[in-house]
Amino acid sequence: MEFHRGRLVDHIHLRVADIEAAWTFYSAVLAVFDVPVERVGEHAIAADELWIDDTGTPTTGLHLAFQAADEATVARFHEAALAAGGTDNGAPGPRDYHPGYYAAYAIAPDGTNVEAVLHGPSTRSAASVVVTPA
Repeated sequence: MEFHRGRLVDHIHLRVADIEAAWTFYSAVLAVFDVPVERVGEHAIAADELWIDDTGTPTTGLHLAFQAADEATVARFHEAALAAGGTDNGAPGPRDYHPGYYAAYAIAPDGTNVEAVLHGPSTRSAASVVVTPA
């Protein structure tokens, strides 16, 4: 069995009310996944295909899931999220969604339900998609 991913989502734009709280939370959480996070001026944050700013009506009701390489990464995510201002929304552990699903959840300061998920043992064809502009 194979799963093809990385074709549908180009980027995610999340609007928050408090960019400083978002910086504290998302920079800590994404460090667990070794994803570089940068400030873009006073009002924005960029990380991979995630853009966060405080320039409009805050996003509500969003569920955002990050892929974890193993159960230890899921646990580190949960710990980092809570230490950086998140609220527990599900401790690390198996879920009944499908065999091998292991996840943890935290509510970010902006209200987003953020998840770290492992879909069970697997082999990836690449660590990331490399894009080279022509």
